Amino acid sequence: MSASKPILLRFESKNGQFRLTVNPADQFPTLLSKILDNLPKDADSRTLTLSNKPHGGEDRLLSSLKGVAIEKVGLKHGDKLFIKYKEQPHINGNSAAPAATASQPHNSTNRLNGVPILPTEDIPVAPLPQTSATNTIKNPWEVVQQSPLDDRLDKKDGKIPRPRDQKMCRHGPKGMCDYCMPLEPYSPQYLEEKKIKHLSFHSHLRKINSATNKPELKSSYMPPLSEPYYRVKPDCPSGHPQWPEGICTKCQPSAITLQPQTFRMVDHVEFASPTLIDSFINFWRLSGAQRIGYLYGHYEEYTPVPLGIKAVVEAIYEPPQIDEIDGCTSGEWENEKDTDEVARLCGLQKVGVIFTDLIDAGAGNGTVVCKRHIDSYYLSSLEVVFTARLQAQNPKPTKWSDTGRYGSNFVTCVVSGDENGGIAISAFQASNSAVEMIRADIIEPSADPTVMLVQSDEGEDSAGKRTRYIPEVFYRRINEYGASVQENAKPNFPIEYLYVTLTHGFPNESAGIFNASDFPIENREVIGEGQELRTVAKKLGVSGSKIDGEKGVKSIADFHLLCFLHGMGILSKEEESLLCHVARSHDIAEGFQLLNTPGWATLLAILQESGERPSKRPSPAVFEAERQGYFDSSEQLAKRFKGASLR
Repeated sequence: MSASKPILLRFESKNGQFRLTVNPADQFPTLLSKILDNLPKDADSRTLTLSNKPHGGEDRLLSSLKGVAIEKVGLKHGDKLFIKYKEQPHINGNSAAPAATASQPHNSTNRLNGVPILPTEDIPVAPLPQTSATNTIKNPWEVVQQSPLDDRLDKKDGKIPRPRDQKMCRHGPKGMCDYCMPLEPYSPQYLEEKKIKHLSFHSHLRKINSATNKPELKSSYMPPLSEPYYRVKPDCPSGHPQWPEGICTKCQPSAITLQPQTFRMVDHVEFASPTLIDSFINFWRLSGAQRIGYLYGHYEEYTPVPLGIKAVVEAIYEPPQIDEIDGCTSGEWENEKDTDEVARLCGLQKVGVIFTDLIDAGAGNGTVVCKRHIDSYYLSSLEVVFTARLQAQNPKPTKWSDTGRYGSNFVTCVVSGDENGGIAISAFQASNSAVEMIRADIIEPSADPTVMLVQSDEGEDSAGKRTRYIPEVFYRRINEYGASVQENAKPNFPIEYLYVTLTHGFPNESAGIFNASDFPIENREVIGEGQELRTVAKKLGVSGSKIDGEKGVKSIADFHLLCFLHGMGILSKEEESLLCHVARSHDIAEGFQLLNTPGWATLLAILQESGERPSKRPSPAVFEAERQGYFDSSEQLAKRFKGASLR
């Protein structure tokens, strides 16, 4: 690689200006000796700072730029830096040079090649090779990796086309006027016409970005999105002790005014097959207890909503839990990472959570009690907190936010009774304000499911220090006179300000990835359903010495079976990747390639030894007696059990 071309940098201090010719590949601390040659002799090298502006810029100590190359911060030929420093104290007319320490060297402490020894520098026995190229330091929104779906939606204009109005348009077929020009994706007229309650995320983004960044002004780019932050800001520049010892107006959060969120991160939830919900609520049918599961799927574009996004659910995984009639308690999910890895190999990810809230109406016709309606609640305060915590654990990466993330695509579905006594699904998401209020420990659930409580400032840790700062919280509502008024949210406020609703549905034709989902679901031993090797053998077509390879290939399209095989640890990573690819693509040719792998042969050998075995053939006498009705097989089994010795 050819050497970098030298560039000229200008420096300005309170003593004047000077220029230095430097190599862009050099590190900043190598400039220390050259800079000190142009400064007074009493300049203290320990306080030497560089800034990009004379006032109000970002000051950085030269000693703190260890390992940072000049070209890495984007400096070009002719750029100017501003120097600040302090003078050393004078004793009897002479400057007192401080003693060299491990953290601060003398100004003249150089190596033989003239390069100064950096503060807090450990000199290795052999220098480490440079493994990465020198790239310009990026802002968070410039280096974040968005999903491919977000990249595709960013490239679309989202305009809503309109036909030519026969009454109002006076122009020709190639003309355009206010009555037929395309609408913006956030047009209130179109949303009201199509009964769309919330803007999609990308429509909301276009709306605020059009006011933040205007190309005609040729101004620098500013991220239009900013996540709410209701906590005390750390590292306050005012110089006071850190919270909770000190606080000021710069680091304390402002008052919070809650308003219903006008947009949603995901617009629609689509279940790939009705059997997903049927098998999920079958646990309630058999036990009467509630159930919780995590949704695995992928995200796609949702065309009924301008620039919309839908979550397509392909599988429901039920983690360890304790189920009761009025709720469930999640246990420790030890193999969560293994389940996520199987989903990743299948091209899926965790997209949400689902739980039941069903009570039999007692009519004997399969109807259930309608608990959630307009006069009670749709999502309780405890469920909002649960949803917000999960969304905080699954943030959405985006280049349009100043932090590189904004909101979450994680959804929550509730299976409960509707007004007609049938079983219905409702989909929700917690608002961004709710997620941040949970992070800041501002709110807590109430015994009344329709309201949320605001915490008090009295929370303390074991050392007696305050653990949270609660700002003023308000919310706006329409009073009995139709006016918008602001109310104090303490001690509680309505739950409707903290979530948004989503639509849900099923495709016209079920085309799910896992079309052979008859393997027992995990963690259902309490109702007598278990995952055993003989069940795997029957599923894969292994019966005694017979192996039906074609049946095994067609039956592996089952997410629960894939997770069970992953937990056995027999297949290698390459074989498991091929297994998940065959389960997703249903390719028979690659399926027979899987049959020839060593790991699959080992699995079939284990299943032959401990899996499904053929039933013992009855004798002709027993068969004839059963045919004539003398006794049945259950009676014969009872006689065998009676004759068996328990000693």
